[in-house]
Amino acid sequence: MNKQLVIYFLMFLIVIPVFGFNFLFNLLGNILLLIFLVPLLILLTTLISFNSLKSKINICDQCGNISLGINNDCSRCGADLSDINSKNFEKFKKPSEATIEVKAEEIN
Repeated sequence: MNKQLVIYFLMFLIVIPVFGFNFLFNLLGNILLLIFLVPLLILLTTLISFNSLKSKINICDQCGNISLGINNDCSRCGADLSDINSKNFEKFKKPSEATIEVKAEEIN
């Protein structure tokens, strides 16, 4: 009887720490993943929402008022903003991609 108790006690001392260390390593690994992945997911969500908001911005040609594209009329001067989307896209282009139109005039 005493011999079986010693064998069970030794098995308990060997088996429990192995599973305990495995659990501890898995727990620490998951915590480290959360520490690195949560800020990355927040940054990614912020960038996606910023790009979505940027595509909805309308700038009035007459007064320069910035609108979020909810209305078709400017809230400050009342100008029509329906065809401004294509014009605003050209304003956000890189300078190297822009086309400059030059008109020749005679000087007398």
